[in-house]
Amino acid sequence: MELHSSWAEAMRARDYPAAWALEREVIASRDRATRDDPRLPYHQRWVWDGRSVDGADVLVRCYHGLGDTLQFARYLPALVRRAGSVTVEAQARLHPLLASIADVSLHAFDPAHPLKPRACDVEITELPGALELAPGAVPFPYLRAAPAPIPPLTTGLCHQAGDWDVDRSLTEALLAPLAERHRCLTLVAAPSRLPVINPDGCPFDLAATAALVAGCAAVVTVDTMVAHLAGALGRPTWLLLKHQPDWRWDPARHDSDWYPTLRLHTQARPGDWEPVVAEVSRELDAFFDDQGETIHGQPAQPVGARVLG
Repeated sequence: MELHSSWAEAMRARDYPAAWALEREVIASRDRATRDDPRLPYHQRWVWDGRSVDGADVLVRCYHGLGDTLQFARYLPALVRRAGSVTVEAQARLHPLLASIADVSLHAFDPAHPLKPRACDVEITELPGALELAPGAVPFPYLRAAPAPIPPLTTGLCHQAGDWDVDRSLTEALLAPLAERHRCLTLVAAPSRLPVINPDGCPFDLAATAALVAGCAAVVTVDTMVAHLAGALGRPTWLLLKHQPDWRWDPARHDSDWYPTLRLHTQARPGDWEPVVAEVSRELDAFFDDQGETIHGQPAQPVGARVLG
């Protein structure tokens, strides 16, 4: 969907009816011949043509990133209650997680051979407008995962976002103050130089990653799939945001309608991560002190393959 400025402003202002009205205006003005246009990259296509999902055979296409799919998968149970049938064409890596959200027919998304259209096709990010449901209207948390057997009071750290927006990432060394004061594990699928309990990195497996996140007492992450995973699981999460973040995060707020357990911290100046990390470090100290326990100064003990696998 075209995320024009007026739509983004309405979403950030939590004026969801206005955002849905704008979306329908855009749909009405489009050339229907360009729907799901194969000449465009998948993430630039529009799919939903405004028709009702009620009683229909609905195909949900997941054309965006893993985080987008997780964010909008919250709407699948509501869609199942209204539609005649629901098929979800999603990234295969996400299937173990999506299966816990709603009883839908899951199919792997193969860009070379997408599924044939159904009576009503909708891209997963278009579901809020198609259902006219605000984020708060959906039960939370909506994702479930059995926690991995990691030590108590462990904080998950993720410093790396996708290569397509390097401004979302920060150097791992900037998180050293957190790793030195708290028991931490890395949620990045790469070796870590920080004093974490899994120095070889997080498994490149989303079910295993979800289990680690579910076992964490807290998560500190940049704007990437891990933020949506932690939010969907309802974990206390501190989200580190670049100076001008994506439309779904309001830099004027510290909270989010999308994930009630998130705390947002946005750069005051582009590229200036140190004050953001310092503020999160203070809040994390207070968070663990409120738990009635502290692990400041405790040495990190490596976690074995039994825990991480």
